[in-house]
Amino acid sequence: MTQNNNKKKNIKILQGVVVSDKADKTVIVKVDRVKFHPKYEKKFKVSDRYKAHDKENKFKIGDLVEIKQCRPLSKDKRWRVIKIITK
Repeated sequence: MTQNNNKKKNIKILQGVVVSDKADKTVIVKVDRVKFHPKYEKKFKVSDRYKAHDKENKFKIGDLVEIKQCRPLSKDKRWRVIKIITK
């Protein structure tokens, strides 16, 4: 029996705004999404903050960026910034 190592992984890609760039090689990205409450049938906004790896420290506060899930880089950092969408 052979193992198939070419399986496609479900890698998440999110879009958010940089809210902090104070740490070295790390930015904090706030991602907003809309959830639907099943009982009250109402939409509400939820935001999550993710620590993302920024190798060259080129992303600044207010930039709209795209982040991609990756292997653990530190205790809290499991995301990498792919590209900037708007400055």
